[in-house]
Amino acid sequence: MNPYILSIFLLGLGLGTTITFMSSHWLLAWMGLEINTLAIIPLMAQHHHPRSVEASTKYFLTQATAAAMILFASSTNAWITGQWGINELSHPMTSTIMMLGLALKIGMAPLHTWMPEVLQGLDLTTGLIMSTWQKLAPFSLLMQMNLNNSMMITMAVLSTLVGGWGGLNQTQLRKILAYSSIAHIGWMILVLQFSPSLTLITLMIYICMTFSIFTLFKMNKTTSINSLAMSWSKSPTMTALAPLTLLSLGGLPPLTGFGPKWMILSELTKQELNTIATITALSALLSLYFYLRLSYAMTLTLSPNTTPSTNQWRFTTKKYNMHLSMSTIMSLMLLPLLPSMLAITH
Repeated sequence: MNPYILSIFLLGLGLGTTITFMSSHWLLAWMGLEINTLAIIPLMAQHHHPRSVEASTKYFLTQATAAAMILFASSTNAWITGQWGINELSHPMTSTIMMLGLALKIGMAPLHTWMPEVLQGLDLTTGLIMSTWQKLAPFSLLMQMNLNNSMMITMAVLSTLVGGWGGLNQTQLRKILAYSSIAHIGWMILVLQFSPSLTLITLMIYICMTFSIFTLFKMNKTTSINSLAMSWSKSPTMTALAPLTLLSLGGLPPLTGFGPKWMILSELTKQELNTIATITALSALLSLYFYLRLSYAMTLTLSPNTTPSTNQWRFTTKKYNMHLSMSTIMSLMLLPLLPSMLAITH
């Protein structure tokens, strides 16, 4: 893609999210979400491959449906109450429709089915944008709304379970990361009404860990579990660190990903939601299984090669991977700083 055109689309992504962040009026927030969607669709379809075109079409139809639900809910609320403010969504019907529209935007269960299929059709860079940046604007709206508690908790628990079960039988890395995203969204939404600052920290840490994993897979040019076995000959250092990042995504102590899950479970028990805390903790074991599967395929297996062909035949170019190293360090070592981060965001 032409660099100037690419710059315009990336600027559109940033502009759409910023407009939604700054808005207190539903129409302005809706416009920001639409700019965001229209900016990422050309990035999805830029390779002109049938899979990417199919993914772009599915994404466009899904996001258009979600945008229509958001516009309908906000205009109905304005018709009933006379208020367009994001904080003024008081009617039960409009808040339920708005919640469903935003859940469809970010891929929460049971409105998640588009996400693995769309992510599978994208290249890793665009998939990274969809898994991280595209979630910021809808989350900013969710954090400002007066939410339906029981519906919110039900969808969040369902998301953690679907994210765990869905990834078990997958061999494609992008689909596994999509189900991982669904599970993490469930964790974030679960604690949103009790501690918004904790949701924000969980989202930031999730973005950091996902950035590290997507960048690593892009560097190694791997898109399936079978091709992970070749990673050790391409980049031994990153092959050693990648399982730790995956286990951090799974929430294993003493890595960074353990902190948010631990604090979320602690908050749920404070709110006397012990059953829900138990279910979500058990669903984390399902996610941990497929992260361990990826770690095993990456580090403990060798690709079936004869001895002379174990190393790559072409010389690798030296690339600057400062962003990858920084995100990997943050994915592994931020646990001691979490109490300070929580204190700052309160």
